[in-house]
Amino acid sequence: METTLLIAGIFVWLAVLTVWIFRIAAHYNGLTRGVTRTGLTEVLNRLTSTQEAHKKSMLDLSRMIKQLAYNDAFHIQKLGIVRFNPFSDTGGSQSFSLALMDGHDNGIVITSLYARTGNRWYIKEISGGKGKELELSKEEQSAIRHASAVS
Repeated sequence: METTLLIAGIFVWLAVLTVWIFRIAAHYNGLTRGVTRTGLTEVLNRLTSTQEAHKKSMLDLSRMIKQLAYNDAFHIQKLGIVRFNPFSDTGGSQSFSLALMDGHDNGIVITSLYARTGNRWYIKEISGGKGKELELSKEEQSAIRHASAVS
């Protein structure tokens, strides 16, 4: 009886090992399907070299994205416009101040003053959200505040 149990246990153990070996062989065959005269080592070497090439490409792309993000701060990102009526003899708010600023609140403010006798344009430089050399009107300051609120 004891030997029968021992033999049955050995057969069960052999069956488990056989199933396990067949699964490993099937997995190996799946990995090397379509590969001629090369072993699993060659397939894995090719996969590793491909993975290294992708890793290098990802690092290059990451550097490029960081550079683009840095450069993006110097492009026009903020825009604010205020329409107003500076003269009592002119109907409607046909004058305006337009602020164009980058990510560091540097840029320009363009003001157009419309009157019946003509139209005048003024451009002032902005540095850090404030007028650089010339004093800003309340409309120009309002346009800068509107632009800063956009970000």
